[in-house]
Amino acid sequence: MKIAFEVAAAVTDMLGECPLWDERSGLLWWVDCRAPAVKHLDPASGAVTVLPLPETVGSIAFRERGGLLAATKSGIHFFDPAAGTLAAAARPEAHLPDNRFNDGRCDRAGRFWAGTMSDVRREQSGSLYCLDANLDCKPLRNAVIIPNSLAWSPDGRRMYFADTNRSTIWAWDYDPASGAASDERVFADTGAGRPDGSCVDADGCLWNADYGGWRLVRYNPAGKVDRTIELPVANPTCCCFGGRNLDVLYVTTATQRLSAAELAAQPLAGSVLALRTGSQGLPESRFAG
Repeated sequence: MKIAFEVAAAVTDMLGECPLWDERSGLLWWVDCRAPAVKHLDPASGAVTVLPLPETVGSIAFRERGGLLAATKSGIHFFDPAAGTLAAAARPEAHLPDNRFNDGRCDRAGRFWAGTMSDVRREQSGSLYCLDANLDCKPLRNAVIIPNSLAWSPDGRRMYFADTNRSTIWAWDYDPASGAASDERVFADTGAGRPDGSCVDADGCLWNADYGGWRLVRYNPAGKVDRTIELPVANPTCCCFGGRNLDVLYVTTATQRLSAAELAAQPLAGSVLALRTGSQGLPESRFAG
């Protein structure tokens, strides 16, 4: 399906990721993993603010008390946007210098989940972690290659997760009270598709960025494809709903590993796109710690 889109932020991110809409400030936040930097857009003015970081960043999350979490090369940190400073919250893989954090998101109860991966080789050295409000950091799953697609159903009772290189999105039953995930099963086998970041809409459907596939895919709660939206870039990376009514779908994209010819053929690669799909999203969950 073709749908009209706008360029929300005319940037050229190497690896844009993890868009989050802050309904408190009316700003769109995201990261360029490889810059590395945290960025935010004021849609009213079109102004983009860039906050450089000292190391690769995979994802961010809002904190209930203000500021952000940033999942980076060395661990999960508290990030003060005003001061530009990081303070360590958890470093579960200090013994694995080749690994870094990638996709991350908060569950509906305010825990932060994030996965790690090797930044050197495509091997099964990554894990999926949960950071509680008390900063207790525990692994749920190991043998991960590229963690992505962390998201929760509107009631918080289903959790989603993908390993991009395995072309699979899984679902778990999830207990918001305890943070326990159980009954892992395949939600969607994406075939040739490479599932990257995701978000869930108010109807409980999962929107996934198909990296390398030039498209977004929406899966209904049964795991069936019910919409695909063609994009002008090969490598969409993640999506979120934002805007005053949470009815604008923002999509981050990437330029990494594209040849000069490929970049010329897709001049919007690396930008942040905005689409009106007719769906509405949910407010972003915030870290409780």
